[in-house]
Amino acid sequence: MQAILKLDLAGQPRGWLSLHEAISAYARGDVVYGIGDVLPPVFGGVQRLSGQRSRIDLQPIIALQGRIVQGFTPPLCNRTLFRRDDHRCLYCGTQYSRSELTRDHVLPVSRGGKDRWENVVAACKRCNWQKDNHTPEEASMPLLAIPFRPNTYEWHYLAKDRILADQMQYLSQQFKAPRDWAH
Repeated sequence: MQAILKLDLAGQPRGWLSLHEAISAYARGDVVYGIGDVLPPVFGGVQRLSGQRSRIDLQPIIALQGRIVQGFTPPLCNRTLFRRDDHRCLYCGTQYSRSELTRDHVLPVSRGGKDRWENVVAACKRCNWQKDNHTPEEASMPLLAIPFRPNTYEWHYLAKDRILADQMQYLSQQFKAPRDWAH
């Protein structure tokens, strides 16, 4: 089922809505504006008196009424971390399936490293075991890329498996830099 990108009034991504949630927002009058090509219509029941069938035309990106919340801290989970790193071990460079990757702390937690975007990378089990409780320099295992915290646009892309072209165009305009995984 297709997801609808939810924005606040300022145009900041605030999550993904199911088709049902988006229809409810349209029906309540909460949609302030929409962006993108209209999706195939969703039909409802037939009005008893007029005989007309209800219809809602959705757009892939909608802004909802409500307050604008400043700041967004993208939650860190392995799924989005591995997508950020293109399912690639950032030590050996090989791509792996999700089940073959682990989260590695560049500066190990036992040595004061934090569990945050800027200190974690995807690593295959072999490289994570080999690096052990060392920094990449101490283990002579240089990182192939610098870990970074995705901005709200990048995170919303990483959090979804399938997005529409209009949604990708909207989100990718605010990516910090060209991303290999954003194709």
